[in-house]
Amino acid sequence: MNFKSLKIGKYEIEKPIVQGGMGVGISWDQLAGTVSKEGGLGVISSVGTGYYKDKEFAKKLVADRPLSEANFYSKDGFTEIIKNARKICGDKPLAANVLYAINDYGRVVRDACEAGINIVITGAGLPTNMPEFTEGYPDVALVPIVSSAKALKIICKRWQKRYNRLPDAVILEGPKSGGHQGFTYEQCSMPQYQLENLVKPVVEEAAQWGGMPVIAAGGVWDKNDIEAMMELGASGVQMGTRFIGTYECDAHANFKKVLLDAKEGDIKLMGSPVGYPAQGVVTNLTRMVEKREGPAIKCISNCVAPCNRGEEAKVVGFCIADRLSDAYEGNLETGLFFSGTNGYKLNEIITVKELIDKLMHGE
Repeated sequence: MNFKSLKIGKYEIEKPIVQGGMGVGISWDQLAGTVSKEGGLGVISSVGTGYYKDKEFAKKLVADRPLSEANFYSKDGFTEIIKNARKICGDKPLAANVLYAINDYGRVVRDACEAGINIVITGAGLPTNMPEFTEGYPDVALVPIVSSAKALKIICKRWQKRYNRLPDAVILEGPKSGGHQGFTYEQCSMPQYQLENLVKPVVEEAAQWGGMPVIAAGGVWDKNDIEAMMELGASGVQMGTRFIGTYECDAHANFKKVLLDAKEGDIKLMGSPVGYPAQGVVTNLTRMVEKREGPAIKCISNCVAPCNRGEEAKVVGFCIADRLSDAYEGNLETGLFFSGTNGYKLNEIITVKELIDKLMHGE
């Protein structure tokens, strides 16, 4: 199968591969810039930008962590990441992933627009008011992440009625993706919620609204998987975990090693203060949390609205901002290492160029 380019709004992605947004600091300037340079769509995660370049852009720290959402989602850090990614990819399309569940969502979307991002991707909730925050930036393409045809229908109805616009593309994420899921624990293992059974209904729903491209995500690993998704009607795929196994990935060497060492049974669903099940590698942290011996929860960064200033973190036993940033800094004792279900298949570190060549032309 020869893959066609992927059109998102006014932007053409030469190779129909979207690199998933991974925070804190897993997909920043080096990874996203290189993916876009090589013809895919690089996606910068907006999560934890106050940690960029050893917290240089966080104006206020407490216990060496960015204080409050203003510093955790640092505008200056985010702008610098986008600027440095542009140095790599030039004027090729570049995206930012901004989670809907974060505190300061609207402000962070505007920060992305002001910094010259071309495409904004949003998941972790139903972004029914997403177009509000890109007003004045008509060229910025908007891509919500959904887990069902019903979710897409709700978004399209609201956007059309309120803003007279529709998504430029939609990402359909199944329950094999890394990080947070748009499903309950039970649904994650039920056949009807698996990606291959969701693509057709979502493509059919998209057709009702003019036929926007559907990008399939969650468990897509190789050329065969991409072909299978295209045959079901997807126009492209999003892949996150596979890109961690690249030299250019911004993750710490220890993060990459955790995945290289992981076995199939090591990747599991766990609770999260965000209110959704999350998928990651069972590590020292997960074992500590199970015994209620995890690190103290102080809610310094106030990262996500559903956590309710650390209340949900106390229920699940860890602060997500602190533990993801520990993983970014390579702390194997207290880091939280997200991965899709296929993360155990990573067995080498290669360049982004080599990976995209493999995905386009086969192993």
